[in-house]
Amino acid sequence: MPLQAISVSPSEEAPSQGVKLGLESRDEPPGGASLPAATIPAAATPIVSAVGSNGMEDYARLKQRLILATLIVSAAAVAVTALVFDLPTAGSVLVGALAGVLYLWLLARSVNKLGNGSKKVSKIQLLVPAVLVLAGSRFPQLELLPAILGFLLYKPALILQALFDS
Repeated sequence: MPLQAISVSPSEEAPSQGVKLGLESRDEPPGGASLPAATIPAAATPIVSAVGSNGMEDYARLKQRLILATLIVSAAAVAVTALVFDLPTAGSVLVGALAGVLYLWLLARSVNKLGNGSKKVSKIQLLVPAVLVLAGSRFPQLELLPAILGFLLYKPALILQALFDS
């Protein structure tokens, strides 16, 4: 039996019940029986429209939460480093953490441009860790290992954000 089309229409019996799906065919099945119509619950239909309209707003809120979580984790790490180690080490962690926030912001900005004529993510954010390593090698006040660990503090913030969202 060749199928012609799928028709989607609101259910006539009870509009609040959902959407009725039916299959139309050229040939009637033997005995004149027709195919039953399937109904999708009404609760499932608004989800499709909600995803499209709020997707960018949800993404903007996620970006803000990720940057805020990174700042909070970084502040805590700098405070602990200042208490356990010395102030120059805490300063190096702070510089690295700020570089991590800058990296995350540049990455988010690059992802925002996807779809607006851009087909790939920019690589400008990769300059941030390279400049951090160069600065660590050029300036003796900036300790390289604490700065790199401070830079990587955006990763635990991402993991914590994922745990809090689920």
